[in-house]
Amino acid sequence: LPATVPGVTVNRLCASGLCAINAAARAIKVGEGDVYVGGGVESMTRAPYVMAKTYPEWSFGNVTAFDTTIGWRFPNPRMKEKYGIDSMGETAENIYELTRTISREEQDRFSLESHRRAVAAIESGKFAEEIVPVPVPQRGKDPLWVSRDEHPRADASLEAMGKLKPAFRAGGTVTAGNSSGINDGAAAVLLMSDRKARELGLKPLVRVVCSAAAGVEPRVMGLGPIHATRKALARAGLTLEQIGLIELNEAFAVQALAVMKELGMRHEITNVNGGAVALGHPLGCSGARLMTTLVHEMRRRAPKEKRPYYGLVTLCVGVGQGEATIVEWMGD
Repeated sequence: LPATVPGVTVNRLCASGLCAINAAARAIKVGEGDVYVGGGVESMTRAPYVMAKTYPEWSFGNVTAFDTTIGWRFPNPRMKEKYGIDSMGETAENIYELTRTISREEQDRFSLESHRRAVAAIESGKFAEEIVPVPVPQRGKDPLWVSRDEHPRADASLEAMGKLKPAFRAGGTVTAGNSSGINDGAAAVLLMSDRKARELGLKPLVRVVCSAAAGVEPRVMGLGPIHATRKALARAGLTLEQIGLIELNEAFAVQALAVMKELGMRHEITNVNGGAVALGHPLGCSGARLMTTLVHEMRRRAPKEKRPYYGLVTLCVGVGQGEATIVEWMGD
C-alpha cells in the first residue's frame, strides 16, 4: 500500500481482528471511505516481556516483568480488588464450576472433534484457498514454504487427552488438550462499499449485516459470546435458527460448550472445519481468521435457490467481553 493510505491499530484482545473488520464496515457505512482492509496479526511465540519504569528514577530493588503472550499485565489494584485477576485458564475453570454440567470427558470429546474436523479440512484442501503460503528463508537453501497450520493433530485421541493433568487448577477439568493453542498468525479481509464494488466490477461474497459487543464479569469472560450474539441478532431482527453457519472461537472447550448450550447452537453448523482448540488462537488474528473461514465455507454451502443465508462470527474476550458479527451471503 502507498504511504498515502492511513492505518490504525485497534485492540479488543481476542476479538481485535473482528473489531477491525467491524470498524471498517462502520466507516464505510457512514461514508468515511470506500475500501478498507481489516484484520489482525499476532506472534505469540515472540511476545516480549515488559516491565514498568521505576520511581523515583534511581531506585533499588526488584521489578516485575510481565509476559505479554497472554493474560494480565500492570493490573490496576482497584480493578484487582473489585474483579480479581484470574488467568484465562482459571476463567475457564470458573465456567465449569458455574455450570457443573460440562464434564472433563465432554470437553475432551469436543476437543477431539475439533482436531478431527481441522485435519479433515486440511487434508481435503479446504483451507488452501484461504491461506497465503509464507516463505521462511533457509541458510544456503531454497526457502521453506509454510502453507498449512501446524497445530492440528491427526494423532489426537481421547485416551491421550484423558491422561493430561489439569493445567490451571488442582482437581480442575481444563487441560492443555482442551484449551486453544498459543500460536502465530495473520488474517485480513477486503471490505468496500456496494457502489465501489460495482464501479470496479467486483462481486461481493457477503455483506456485513450488523455487529455487537457486550461486557461480562471478568471471572467468566468466556461467556461473552452469549450476550454479544443476542445483541447482534436483535439488531439484525433475526433469530439463531435463521443463522446457517457459525464460527465460534474455542478459547477453551468448556467455554465453547457453555456458549453453545446456552444459545442452542447446533454442532453440525458450528466450527465445521475445526476451531481454535485445533487450529490455535493467535489473539489479534483470530477474529479475522474466523471471518475468512466462515465466508469460504458459506460459498461451499450457499443454497442454490435465492433466499437469505446468514453467517455468524463470535468470540469471547479476555477481561470480560464478547463480540459478534452477522453477515449475509451475496455471492452466486
